[in-house]
Amino acid sequence: MTTATLNRPMGNSLTAGKLPRGSAWVMLGGSWVVFGAIFAILAASGATKDFNIVGAIFFGTVLFDIVIFCTSLLIEGSRKAKDRLVTSLVATAFIIALLPLVSLMWTVIVSGLARFDIQFFSESMRNVIGAGGGALHAIVGTLLVTLMAAVISVPIGLLTSIYLVEYGRGMLARGITFFVDVMTGIPSIVAGLFAYALFALFFGPGIRSGFMGSVALSVLMIPVVVRSSEEILRLVPNELREASYALGVPKWLTVLKIVLPTSLAGLTTGIMLSIARVIGETAPLLIVAGFTTSMNYDLFADRMMTLPVFVYTQYTQAAGLHAQESIDRAWTGAFALIIIVMLLNLIARIIAKAFAPKYGR
Repeated sequence: MTTATLNRPMGNSLTAGKLPRGSAWVMLGGSWVVFGAIFAILAASGATKDFNIVGAIFFGTVLFDIVIFCTSLLIEGSRKAKDRLVTSLVATAFIIALLPLVSLMWTVIVSGLARFDIQFFSESMRNVIGAGGGALHAIVGTLLVTLMAAVISVPIGLLTSIYLVEYGRGMLARGITFFVDVMTGIPSIVAGLFAYALFALFFGPGIRSGFMGSVALSVLMIPVVVRSSEEILRLVPNELREASYALGVPKWLTVLKIVLPTSLAGLTTGIMLSIARVIGETAPLLIVAGFTTSMNYDLFADRMMTLPVFVYTQYTQAAGLHAQESIDRAWTGAFALIIIVMLLNLIARIIAKAFAPKYGR
């Protein structure tokens, strides 16, 4: 070893023969841009009907695998190149799994922008036949019905999960677990028929209301809340409970002051997932809540329109001279429903982060 080698800075020897940090992301983005431009040219020339975002992402990701392997082979050597190739293939598998979601989101956004205007969110469909109108009555109905379903489901689901984790023993706990598993697999149409049959016994066969829709959605929502809350509560360390018992704190107060605050972030996420599970249901609401073109703020009186039913009715009514207007409203209604779900998940993450336990070093 020469004196020049010993005097060479260590940083240079460590960074020599390595790709810069973030180069993989640059290559991935560049590969997507390349195939995005190719598919855009094909769409502009008429070779393809529309811009194919799925094809651009897929072929761009494959190009990224080739580029990063060849680049790493030239700069870092064969061993590191193989490591980067395997890592990129894992990322490719993940991206391929996301392609259906990307395709769905792209289609809904592109098609939904046609009526994504102030009129759509400020007017109802009352006395509207052709162009114009909006989905304000459906948006309000969706929020009211889902909120009431959460008011019914969350207390029942949380108390059930607390019982199963903290108190449940023997045949009763096993029976509850069994029926929760059965309810998880119930088709949504069955929940709607259950709610309709229940209220028809007391108010007659012609009854329709938003509250009936909330009851139907709560049947679907309760098992999701129970399962997610149960798993989160089981993650709370037993040492926290034992420390509380050692100080003489009763069990109910330990659950209230120790267990629930510790698991609040996970419980909030589980509740929001259950809301996202039921907010897009169409079949039960079509049976028990019905559909209307007018505003209705009363959950307990008359029919109430919701966004999933609005999308369904607009699409099924797409015929004649005003077919395209109905289809545009249907796509925008689906876009609005996705936005509501995304906002709910964003709120859940903010709440979870705000109330998550803060651990010191």
